[in-house]
Amino acid sequence: MTPPKSAAAHRPQKRWLRFLSVFGPGIVVMLADTDAGSIVTAAQSGAEWGYRLLLLQAVLIPILYIVQELTVRLGIVTGQGHGQLIRRHFGNAWAWLSVSTLILACIGALITELSGIAGVGLLVGIPAWVSMFIVIAGLMLMVYTGSYKSVERIAITIGMFELAFLIVAWQAHAHAAAMLAGAFELPLSNPKYLYLAAANIGAVIMPWMVFYQQSAVVEKKLKLDDLPAARADTAIGSVVTQLIMAAVLLATAATLWHTGKAQSLETVQQIAQALTPVLGEQAGTLMFALGMIGAALVATIVVTLTAARTLGEVMGFRHSLEYLPREAPWFYGVYTASLMLGGFLVVSGISLVKLSVGVQVMNALLLPVVLGFLFLLARRALPESHRLKGGYAILVALVILITAGFGVYAALIGVFS
Repeated sequence: MTPPKSAAAHRPQKRWLRFLSVFGPGIVVMLADTDAGSIVTAAQSGAEWGYRLLLLQAVLIPILYIVQELTVRLGIVTGQGHGQLIRRHFGNAWAWLSVSTLILACIGALITELSGIAGVGLLVGIPAWVSMFIVIAGLMLMVYTGSYKSVERIAITIGMFELAFLIVAWQAHAHAAAMLAGAFELPLSNPKYLYLAAANIGAVIMPWMVFYQQSAVVEKKLKLDDLPAARADTAIGSVVTQLIMAAVLLATAATLWHTGKAQSLETVQQIAQALTPVLGEQAGTLMFALGMIGAALVATIVVTLTAARTLGEVMGFRHSLEYLPREAPWFYGVYTASLMLGGFLVVSGISLVKLSVGVQVMNALLLPVVLGFLFLLARRALPESHRLKGGYAILVALVILITAGFGVYAALIGVFS
């Protein structure tokens, strides 16, 4: 029997509304993926190597989706966070090993994000301690008084400022012939090139992304019917985050490397100055500031919540924004302590560029542990109907082995050469 025309007409609208209700965890974690450290790494890549690391940005899109889709599947099907699943299937010792790598990555990322914000503040004459006070107070107010949905909406809104980098890249007018030739010129025998290649891999696939997105879909209470929309959310985010990375690389390659001014960037101010020839000093500084603040703030939100949630999963205390601070004191306490520790370290003075690239290289070194647990859980924790199996399991295994293996190899060669 053919359904009434009115009912058929409403179906696309209902599907669209359903997608919008699911949309969020994927785009938030991907906007956080293009964090301050990633922006710095992409800028450094373009300034030092021109377009030679551009192809890697495209190659990482499907890899990023493959990894994060597994976290979506695990979270929606099992209804449990990543740390909780590791503890359940592998025991407390392995859970703490995994969480230790996560906390290490979170601390490094948090210092990077807050350093990026402090650097932007210095561009307009705001002392680092003032920037840190404003950011920490604002983020505490947001989390202490908001729900998951409100925090998610704020994170997406802030993250949209990262799209400013697309405008900067467009205005840089990169030469297509030079871009195409450079993208396929891969000096794999050069240790410095490999070091930045490892940093780019670590800048795209980060331990805290796996933990955050799985916990987010659980906290959002997504169901099996939401899985296709959640996958689409993740796919869209994977493309957006790599477009932003490529945009930053293109902009610095066009303004510095292609013009014969290749250099190693040392500060946020130098990166901003590299982009000002494209749009003019005031417009260039504004665009860079908006993009960097958006990237750093959304990543700060994700990193601090990830640390608090995952410790709660492993230690057994309440770890959700659905509880008030008095109902989940440990969760809010870890969140607050993380912010304050990061702010203190930033005010004490630290080199953002060197730290950022170093943190991304560390992420690359941690990939075997993070991706190894993810693969094993997808094979063990899921029911037969959703388990990772067959030819796709072989493909995922190869992607993980090649990605993690190259990341570790490139990092070690870069560090010890």
